[in-house]
Order: sequence, then structure tokens, then C-alpha cells
Amino acid sequence: PILASAHESSCIRLWSIQGNLMKELLPFSEHPSGPLTVLCTDISTKILFTGSKEGHIIRWNIASFLEDSRNRKNKIKEELYWRAHAAEVVDLFFEEEKNVVVTASIDGSVRLWHARTGYYFGYFGQARKFELSDTSRLILPSDVNDFSAIIKEESQHMEKKKVIYPLTLDRDK
Repeated sequence: PILASAHESSCIRLWSIQGNLMKELLPFSEHPSGPLTVLCTDISTKILFTGSKEGHIIRWNIASFLEDSRNRKNKIKEELYWRAHAAEVVDLFFEEEKNVVVTASIDGSVRLWHARTGYYFGYFGQARKFELSDTSRLILPSDVNDFSAIIKEESQHMEKKKVIYPLTLDRDK
């Protein structure tokens, strides 16, 4: 078992069930995601989704890390990043069977997204039926203008490191 916590600093912390910090990481997407407000995983805890105050969703692959967290080669991979809402994401749910992510925002909207691509299917309350099999039409909600970004495999996430910067006065500078 593992516990995950999302923080205002955009940091995600993974904890052992005994309360020991296992990993601390930050997103490395082009745009800062802002304070994290919600997270969820799939049933087997291989995929982690996070939602932010700025309306972003990030998909993380944590499977190899959880298999052997002591092996430094097993990394957590940030796989996908997209803007889901113009306002804060307050809830997030991953439906594995349909491969759909459901997001809810303080703006009152509840939206459906393809979990692997960030493709927008629509919102609850729309007149048309959800077409979950067609991901060829690229559409976006009216308040979002950024398409999803697939994170390259070789990209590395930023780990929070403690660095001490002593204050010294350099009169020449």
C-alpha cells in the first residue's frame, strides 16, 4: 500500500503505509500546473492523475516505481498534461473500463476526457450523446484553448532537493 498527497507547491509526495516519505516530485510540464487540489489512481495503482487549481490534469505512470521503489532506475513518468477547466479542479475520477477521466470544477462543469490522450468528449448536460469511440475529431471546451501535451519518454521530472545557499556579500558584483 502507498499513500499519495498533493500540495499547494505542486509537489506530490508518496508515502509508505508506515508514514515514511518514499518520493517527492514536481511536474515538469511547459506550463506550471499550480497548486494541486485533487488526485486519483486506477484500481491497480499504476496510473496517478492529479488536478490543479488552474484547471490542469496530469497523468503519471507510477507502476515501475511501485514495483521496486529502492531501484533508482524505476522512475515515475509524467505522461500526459492538459488543461481541463478554466478554473480549479475539485474532483477527478478515472473509469478504467471505458478509459475515461471525469473532471469537475468550481465553475460547475463536469467533463469527460480520454485517459490516454486527453481528448475531450464533452460535458454532462450536453444535448448530444457522448461518442467514446471516436477520438479523431479534435474539439475543446469553449473556455479552454490548449490541446493536451504528451510528455516525451526521455523527459525527467524535477525532484525537490534541499539546497543551502549561504548569503555572502561580494562587493565586486
